[in-house]
Order: sequence, then C-alpha cells, then structure tokens
Amino acid sequence: MLTSDGHVGKTYELAGDVAYTLTDLAAEISKQTGKEIPYTNVPEADYAAALKGAGVPAGFAEAIASWDTGAAKGALFDNGHQLSKLLGRPTTTLQNSVEQALA
Repeated sequence: MLTSDGHVGKTYELAGDVAYTLTDLAAEISKQTGKEIPYTNVPEADYAAALKGAGVPAGFAEAIASWDTGAAKGALFDNGHQLSKLLGRPTTTLQNSVEQALA
C-alpha cells in the first residue's frame, strides 16, 4: 500500500475486526495457559504516578495514562473494517493472537 498509487492523503484506521478489553485478553491468556492471569484496572492518576516513579518524564507519563484511559472508554474502537479490507481477509482473532504469542 505504501508503494502503490491511490493512497496519497488518505488515512486508514488499522483496527481489528472485533474489539476486546484487557479483561478479555487476561481471560483468554488464562484459558490458554491454565493459569489465572488477573487484570486490575488502575486509576489514571495512579498509573501516571507509577510511570513517573519508574523514571518516565511527568508530561509523558500523564499522556500515556490518559491514552490508556481513553482506550478503555472506547476511543480506539473502529468498526469500519479498513484493515481487513486492505488485507483481503479477516483480522486475526484474539484467540489466535494469544495462541501465536504463546507458541
């Protein structure tokens, strides 16, 4: 796509076909490993503080924390299926992604 004609000035949302949460991800990893993998949603201020404590500059830590909060509220959701259209196939499922990562 980057080397073909017809894409100048276009923006593509490269989202998967099916949305999932970090809770869903933890549950799928738990299912496939047979180990309980908990997910704890950390408040934005606490996450930013932890990042700062790990040496991330304050402004960047706060930005990262706000991005995660936005994502948790659906800010990254897109149901346009642009990625699967560009690929010519459905996007990889959460189950398959976890299988591949664990392989």
